[in-house]
Amino acid sequence: MEKAIEILKQNNYKITKQRTDLIDFLGKFTVQYVSINDIANYMRSLYPGMSNNTIYRNLKEFADIGLVEYQEKDKTLVKYQCDFTHRHHHHFVCKNCGKVTELKACPMEFFADQLPGYTIEGHAIEVYGLCADCTKKLNA
Repeated sequence: MEKAIEILKQNNYKITKQRTDLIDFLGKFTVQYVSINDIANYMRSLYPGMSNNTIYRNLKEFADIGLVEYQEKDKTLVKYQCDFTHRHHHHFVCKNCGKVTELKACPMEFFADQLPGYTIEGHAIEVYGLCADCTKKLNA
């Protein structure tokens, strides 16, 4: 929470009760994604009149300054930034329990070597499968 507040201040955002409550909720999701609907339901339980626009705007601002990460699949999911010192990183996502594990290496050099003369403008890499705990349960 302290690091998030510091980042908000560095980026000239007001530290409001709504933002700190949102950060507090998102802080529970460092190793798992949460749906925007769940975030909206939580925030509306605290602030019944809060609009979708306010929730989405804050989440976008949080993403822009590196407080949260998005995953776009069947629906948009969000999780609290797991590594403030390395904003650029990749994840392994367990398809069974949803646990997210940060991957330390970036394979872009491998891909860039295969694309001489190309201009790579960005990438997003997630690896999917079963985490060690789910694999162990499956094989038990």
